[in-house]
Amino acid sequence: MKKVLSFVLAFAALFFVAGCNLGGGNGGNGGSQNENEYDKIPDTMEAESYEIAFVTDIGQLKDKSFNQGTWEGLKKFASDNGKSYKYYQPANADAATDDDRYNAMKAAVEGGAKIVVCAGFMQGNALNKIAGECPEVKFVFVDGWTLGKENVTAIIFQEEQAGYLAGYAAVKEGYTKLGFSGGGGGTNPACQRFGYGYIQGANAAAAEKGIQVSMKYSWAYGSSFSASAELQTMLNGWYATGTQVVFACGGSMCTSAFAAASENGGKVIGVDVDQAADSPTVITSAMKGLREGTIYALEKFYDGKWAEISDKSANLGVNDNAVGLPTEEASWGFKNFTVEEYNALFEKLQKGEIVVDANVEGAETKEYSNVVVDYIR
Repeated sequence: MKKVLSFVLAFAALFFVAGCNLGGGNGGNGGSQNENEYDKIPDTMEAESYEIAFVTDIGQLKDKSFNQGTWEGLKKFASDNGKSYKYYQPANADAATDDDRYNAMKAAVEGGAKIVVCAGFMQGNALNKIAGECPEVKFVFVDGWTLGKENVTAIIFQEEQAGYLAGYAAVKEGYTKLGFSGGGGGTNPACQRFGYGYIQGANAAAAEKGIQVSMKYSWAYGSSFSASAELQTMLNGWYATGTQVVFACGGSMCTSAFAAASENGGKVIGVDVDQAADSPTVITSAMKGLREGTIYALEKFYDGKWAEISDKSANLGVNDNAVGLPTEEASWGFKNFTVEEYNALFEKLQKGEIVVDANVEGAETKEYSNVVVDYIR
């Protein structure tokens, strides 16, 4: 417990020092940064070896979400510090196996990596194997867990809190017909927490307003975290039959949501990073500090302080200012729900006056007082 706590406290300091407040309380910038800052850093470079490596989760590198947020943190650190870097994508794309992931990690090590950032919980088995074979190489497991190895550190987020904030905000704004389209086929823990929190937040806001809210909830066409014609067709149907806003929770799936919303005058809630610049349909984004978390781990390694995070896990949430909604004017798509109201809600979460349930087991069998959820299998 002490190992986790010390990591969390040190990590929280990074967000305050960097001015990357994802939450409320002081009108923070919501973690929104100039996207061109990252776009200007090339995704590929020529070098004899690559000492910082990134092994992607399934889906595209530039998915406008999980992979991209992690990658941007990595290449920003590398660029600022004159380090060589390279990304590796497991073979067989959406059908990648543990062997494919292991081979990507092995290629990174053979390519000269001193530290490898691995994104996504499905990396676990491969990472456990390669970390045991290469104790001299350090590994950062994003959305993962500790593996009992001194050369591995883990970073996870309390996505249920970000989901809660998004659902609450949407209903307070006046939306009563919501949707959730999740990635990973219903097996990705982070997406499950986002979705479960979203329902809880919508229910809480609806109860306060004394209204009933409906929600379509689906994992269909999301197993690969990719945009598809099938997904867009499904979401077109949702919007056409009254759904007002969809939480698109799964990498490049957002592209299908943006298109469907644009065609039908609907709205979208983004995920992982601030997606307001990606589509005018985005009213807010349920964010987590992927860039900052990656940079933090890399700084510890290059500052010679790996021992501080070795075999430790950080579970980061509102009290670390590591999850939240963007509050910059350009990203705030609400007219009725104010930043001041959001800050007050965020503070209640920080103080523990509101506790969001993170146990997703059996969540889809629960009934809610003010939300009727239509689970689409």
